[in-house]
Amino acid sequence: MTSSSTSLATWQDRADHAARSVTGLFGRNLLFLPGTHLAAVVWQGRHPAGKGSPAAGQEPVAGQEPARPPRDRWLAALRRARPAAGLLLPWHYWWQAHYVDCLVDTGLRELAGGATPAVRFNGPDQPSAGHLASRLVTGMRLRNALTLVNSYYDDMAWLALATLRLDRLAEEAQRPGRRRNARVRSALALQFDSACTDDLGGGTFWSKKRDFKNTPATAPVALFYARTGRRGTAQTLLDWLDATLFDQGQGLYLDGARLGPAGDVLVERSLYTYNQGPVLGALLELGGDANLARATALVDSVQRLLTVPAAGGNAAAATVLRCEGTGDGGLFTGILCRYLALAAADRRLPATARATAAALVLDTAEAFWAGRRPVGAGEAKAPLAGRSIFSVHACQPSDRTYPPGAPVELATQLQAWMTLEAAATVMAAGPAT
Repeated sequence: MTSSSTSLATWQDRADHAARSVTGLFGRNLLFLPGTHLAAVVWQGRHPAGKGSPAAGQEPVAGQEPARPPRDRWLAALRRARPAAGLLLPWHYWWQAHYVDCLVDTGLRELAGGATPAVRFNGPDQPSAGHLASRLVTGMRLRNALTLVNSYYDDMAWLALATLRLDRLAEEAQRPGRRRNARVRSALALQFDSACTDDLGGGTFWSKKRDFKNTPATAPVALFYARTGRRGTAQTLLDWLDATLFDQGQGLYLDGARLGPAGDVLVERSLYTYNQGPVLGALLELGGDANLARATALVDSVQRLLTVPAAGGNAAAATVLRCEGTGDGGLFTGILCRYLALAAADRRLPATARATAAALVLDTAEAFWAGRRPVGAGEAKAPLAGRSIFSVHACQPSDRTYPPGAPVELATQLQAWMTLEAAATVMAAGPAT
């Protein structure tokens, strides 16, 4: 089966399955507080052979569970405490912001299906995706010391974009919560205004250390401004990115720039998939011939330079988008897919660019889906059996990157969920050509 032959209903079912898997494995109330939600950053099931092992030099007794060394007993205790501890340390604010965005994706599909309990991704007796996203914003504020301001402007920009979409969902579903979301965005917009300065010629600082301006902060802030009526400021930020961090030879945006000791601008030349995503989104949001031409060229450059062979038989296509590993990089390709889906649906772009964007999303999503593995009955409690673990890399199966018993990072699972939601968006928009 090729990605283009998979129906819209099938992609929606796959996205719902990913939503159930991520919320089931990682989602919790914050410290058992009602009306809150948060995701643990790691989930680890029981190892299939997790009955311990005999002490050195000691033979196991037949029919008797071997005694565990003290270290193993401590590790087992930590595993039992993980669901609560995983919500507290470490704290990854921006992973949670993308969790909000994923829930909004699912919520918009629920709304399109009639917004009745019967269409909820997790069953009629469970909260809607939009309700869960609202609880998540509450949980983030409580976990972040009663504020949604933090030290990284890119983190805050991702949350501002997510709450803007959550606001749209609440408005269309005629649900409360919009005033809270507006207060969040108002507070964060003040932060962005302070981070956008003339230092280095423009752009947005990455953090409150104010020593580095980069694409990961400037592009989502530009997109936020474009979506909230400050189009001139958004265009100025995009023009700075084009002048300072755009690599003409590769047609892609580099990571960032800082002021050198001699007063010169030093460019950090790393290339990341996710940096291209919000730039593409902002170009499309602002529109105009020049921006749309840049968006078209960017889609082509992504296809040429940010794809890898679809090894292992995970996809019918020859290539899929490259992924950037674990940690923060575990989110990167999912973010790019979110904005490629917008390009695939944008009729202002040439048909070839739309078709390329659609194929990148669908082929990568097909690979993630084909490479998933089920949570085994021995790995987790019965209600979680049958949920899926997705691979770190679209080009590799999950049983290779996350074998049973291995710790699974939230970021990588959000990445796969985002990609599957992007595929559903592409299919809902109709043929790209």
